Amino acid sequence: MKDICCLGHITKDKIITPRKTVYMSGGTSFYFSYAFNSLPHRVPFRLVTKLGEEDMDAVRLMRGAGIDVEVRRSRHTVYFENKYGDNQNERTQRVLEKADPFTVEDVSGLDAGIYHLGSLLADDFSPEVVEYLSQRGSISIDAQGYLRDVRGHDVHAVDWEDKLRILALTDIIKVNEHEMQVITGLSDARGAALRLAGWGVKEVVVTLGSEGSLIYADGCFHEIPAYAPREIVDATGCGDTYSAGYLYCRALGAGYSEAGRFAAAMCTLKLEHNGPFDRTAAEAEALVRGERRG
Repeated sequence: MKDICCLGHITKDKIITPRKTVYMSGGTSFYFSYAFNSLPHRVPFRLVTKLGEEDMDAVRLMRGAGIDVEVRRSRHTVYFENKYGDNQNERTQRVLEKADPFTVEDVSGLDAGIYHLGSLLADDFSPEVVEYLSQRGSISIDAQGYLRDVRGHDVHAVDWEDKLRILALTDIIKVNEHEMQVITGLSDARGAALRLAGWGVKEVVVTLGSEGSLIYADGCFHEIPAYAPREIVDATGCGDTYSAGYLYCRALGAGYSEAGRFAAAMCTLKLEHNGPFDRTAAEAEALVRGERRG
């Protein structure tokens, strides 16, 4: 069994829709941590985050839920503004404030089997930070933040600077179909996975929405089905929920396919409600077995 340390900024999010404006906490590390905490506490887990003093309420709530959180101080908290029109698939995103990036000093002394880097913006984790952590444990990366560059307040999609240097140190990476194409230049999931593996990644996880997911590891592909939700309520944090379920199972020694199916089932359950994953491992396992009730 390996213990897991998630590193990433908690955000404060402003969600604007034609009907209302809502303020809430978010970010990769936020959704990942709540999902992980909903599972049986068989894998030791810690979140290391970085935010401004004025936003510590989010941390207090997480600790109250039983999540082990360490805080590194920042001048600001990452502040996202997401504005939706009548078409919910069309979003304008701005970053009103940025938190300080993680430094080697921030992660010095951490001890874990797996470090999951929940990047939100391109400069969150420098190559030096990844290199330091790779000498202490396995590296898992959610790639989305490495593809976001902030200019002024506007978010621009970019290729991943220093990707070859960082990917050579990466044991597990999760990308969606858009991210894999930006990083590899390939639109075919199998081809993209092979290219990422060629750059040094040991386990490549490609999530494909309703088409399921694809895992490439040890020279083999594993096709993971998607489980149909009863209804789609909120997709925010689904990728982070997948990562939590996958790493949880892998830390316990599960194989790639088993871990992928469990993670996919967690995503389906997450889709059916607002906010972070709050269901149980038993419900996810029942969904995998096709024994869902109620």
